[in-house]
Amino acid sequence: MSKKRVVIAGMGFGGLRAAKALSGSDFELIMIDRNNYHLFQPLLYQVATAGLEQEAIAYPLRGLTRRWPGSSFLLAEISGIDLEGKNVLTDAGPVPYDYLVIAAGSRTNFFGMESVGAHSFDLKRLDQAEDLRNHILLSFEHASREADPVRKAALLTFVIVGGGPTGVEFAGALRELIVHVLSKDHPEVSADETRIILVEAADSLLTAMPINLRQYACQKLHAMGVEVLLESRVVGATAESVHLHGGTVLSSHTLIWSAGVSAATLAGHLEGVERAAGGRIVVQPDLSIKEHPEVFVVGDIACTLKDGMPLPMMAPVAIQQGSYAARMICAREQGRSLPPFHYFDKGSMATIGRSSAVATAADFTVRGYIAWIAWLLLHLYYLIGFRNRLVVMMNWTYAYWFQERQVRLITSKKRRAASVL
Repeated sequence: MSKKRVVIAGMGFGGLRAAKALSGSDFELIMIDRNNYHLFQPLLYQVATAGLEQEAIAYPLRGLTRRWPGSSFLLAEISGIDLEGKNVLTDAGPVPYDYLVIAAGSRTNFFGMESVGAHSFDLKRLDQAEDLRNHILLSFEHASREADPVRKAALLTFVIVGGGPTGVEFAGALRELIVHVLSKDHPEVSADETRIILVEAADSLLTAMPINLRQYACQKLHAMGVEVLLESRVVGATAESVHLHGGTVLSSHTLIWSAGVSAATLAGHLEGVERAAGGRIVVQPDLSIKEHPEVFVVGDIACTLKDGMPLPMMAPVAIQQGSYAARMICAREQGRSLPPFHYFDKGSMATIGRSSAVATAADFTVRGYIAWIAWLLLHLYYLIGFRNRLVVMMNWTYAYWFQERQVRLITSKKRRAASVL
């Protein structure tokens, strides 16, 4: 009797955790992704700010499958899913399944602002992080020889949109890169000439955290020299400016967008499924699609409710959902039932800069050096591969003691908008 086939579409945090839980079980496991690596997205901003090499936060998927019996990997682009025929449609041909785990993740949401999408950087892929690093380094190269003070100021103004963990962490890391490294590499540019502006539509940063941690993060960024604009909203952009609601125009050649995400494009290609805000697929309490109990949806692309509110699009949610989907598939085959999926919130954290972070779990909060150490250890734990952990730990140790960033290579001068520099 042939084994039943489980196909996992997308190898982010949710897909990886489901695959790991199913590896070695009595299933034929096929993993599909457009990339041949698993990406540790929470550290993408450190690639963009010259703190880590790209390879340190990615792990080849075939390196996992060769250790997992009964599993294989297919490098392919998924164009759709035939729910009735039980086929995943890819550019390498259809892939039939008995069970399917959709873990395609999310994409950046520019809320319909085409000009912002055309003139901003986001951090969802490795190549985007490398492009942004190249752009930041090139901005300083051009500013160091720019005679026009107005244009020089625009080259040295960096606007970050979104006051969540990504925006806060990026702002702190960029400020440290400028103060401790780039201003020394370029004697013609003083750190005081640079501006980092963090724009947030809400009335505080890190809105999911307790008020004391929000205030601490804001005060810490101010002390570092980051300008925080609360209750401000970006409405448009050009290659050399950022437009805010109310008519304010910021002269800047660099716009980093971390203000929102929506479900991956694949969600829109599924016919007959219910969707929620952001295009997310509405799932049943067991994470399956209504009328298709053999199909599970996990991670950012899934809309799961807790206390009437959708769960956040975060890695911890995807990890727990991936594990649950794997257990659910095994239970189905064994004729067992499981209670509905329940998300256990272990808390959240964000690093602000060297020796400073905020963290919360249940009713417990911590900030400063202890939170920073906890942030380091947790991120090292979730990285895949001994080499990656070692390389990242060595980079962090070197940066801590010498306040230096080694990954300052301009690997491309290609620009999305050639007029920017």
